[in-house]
Amino acid sequence: MDATTPAPRAEVLRDRYRSRLPEDLQQLTGPVGGTVDLPLHIVWSGRATYSLDRPKSRMTLYRTVLAEGLREDLAAFLHHRPLAEQWPVLRRLVSPYIREVWEGAFPELLRTAPDGLGRR
Repeated sequence: MDATTPAPRAEVLRDRYRSRLPEDLQQLTGPVGGTVDLPLHIVWSGRATYSLDRPKSRMTLYRTVLAEGLREDLAAFLHHRPLAEQWPVLRRLVSPYIREVWEGAFPELLRTAPDGLGRR
């Protein structure tokens, strides 16, 4: 592919998500309880307030931040422990590009998944 040929959409998306990754999951030090209000650049319409004490609400917040957040947003709004605990379900709710990038960078997330939920 030469410089004038655009990269395939899948690779552009993978690169976007890869560029936002923390160097280590331990850098995800966001809150583990209470209420979180996401900024406009992450959630530009609809619901912006989430309760981390309610599993469905927390899952929605994590899904939204993984898809739309910048690197600093990931560290500010996600926490490594709930991310790993939720990953077996969360991995089925995010795009395949997000799943591939995160599981490629952090294989420990796959260890939290029940048998049969490994890479697809």
